Amino acid sequence: MPASPIRKLVPFAEAAKARGTSIYHLNIGQPDINTPEVMLDAIRSYDEKVVAYSHSAGLLTYRQKIVKYYKALNLDIGTDDIIVSAGASEAILFAVNSCLDAGDELIVPEPFYANYNGFSISAGVKVVPVTAHIETGFALPAIEDFELLINEKTKGIMICNPSNPTGYVYSREELEILSQIVQKHDLFLFVDEVYREFCYDGREHVSVLSLPGLEENVVVFDSISKRYSACGARIGYMISKNQEVISTAMKFAQARLSPPGFGQVAASACMEVPASYLENVLNEYDQRRRVLVEELRKIPGVICPEPGGAFYAFVQLPIENAEHFCRWLLEDFSHEGSTVMLAPGSGFYSTPGSGRNQVRIAYVLNVDDLKRAVAILAAGLERYTELQVETA
Repeated sequence: MPASPIRKLVPFAEAAKARGTSIYHLNIGQPDINTPEVMLDAIRSYDEKVVAYSHSAGLLTYRQKIVKYYKALNLDIGTDDIIVSAGASEAILFAVNSCLDAGDELIVPEPFYANYNGFSISAGVKVVPVTAHIETGFALPAIEDFELLINEKTKGIMICNPSNPTGYVYSREELEILSQIVQKHDLFLFVDEVYREFCYDGREHVSVLSLPGLEENVVVFDSISKRYSACGARIGYMISKNQEVISTAMKFAQARLSPPGFGQVAASACMEVPASYLENVLNEYDQRRRVLVEELRKIPGVICPEPGGAFYAFVQLPIENAEHFCRWLLEDFSHEGSTVMLAPGSGFYSTPGSGRNQVRIAYVLNVDDLKRAVAILAAGLERYTELQVETA
């Protein structure tokens, strides 16, 4: 298993904190926004006498609420099309193990969410990267690039829309290109839609569940973690109209018995969250996005495409080794008693040597803290560059 690029530097951050250094965490997508009170109240008012197992597919009452959520989006989903999981992560693990065998290949546009690689490795599946480029804002690679990689071992394509780590939002036209590929070669299309609510500048999120002809090919992942700032509840789910996929994934779901009980209690209250909550959250992240991009682009040599969704920016720095720089920030640098923690970009690639001068930044801090964090980053880059020159 590869180490998580998001968490691998945690020991250095802990050591820095022990020295008294304050750290601005830009490395992990942990929102600082309050979880809706109605979800917390649902846990506080829990009055069952036993915290029991639920159905392995998740509470029927909760799955019915998921159906209602998708019905409001004009998507026809049934309760039997859903398996509730311990976060979207477990849903991805179920799907990879259900749809691919050891030795099979999964095409993934890179940079990608690092766990896609880890979960595939654990299933004996080979991730085959098709590279998206910072010059295009990490748009979907050309259809020819996908076609060149498809062989008898290829069983699926996986994307995240909007993207973690780049914030790119795939257009309907791009999704239709993927639809053509998977139908032509009879592949699975796995789509992580965890950030579906976070699209900016009038962009429209298009769910692959709305594309005709893909009913047997599509597996979608979703979660309450980011939408409702409830990462610790560990509730996500997988959706597929392909009942062979669902029945196979249920074997994995039964093996882990049931999804988290109190998490489902909180998640079941999601439908009672007022629409104003998500509107306010979206406006807050949009403001943070604009501030982050504006401040980063003031730093000489930094390249920052404007993310269209989620709450991440994938940034190129004027250095050679971002992982070394990220560790140096924690071990050897502080600016007025503070430093920043970033996620090195190379961990989001499968192609060796790619992303060495890139980082992922999660804009999950308030605007004032974001400005402060970027100022510290700028000071760190300046000092790091001076040291590189001195030791050259």
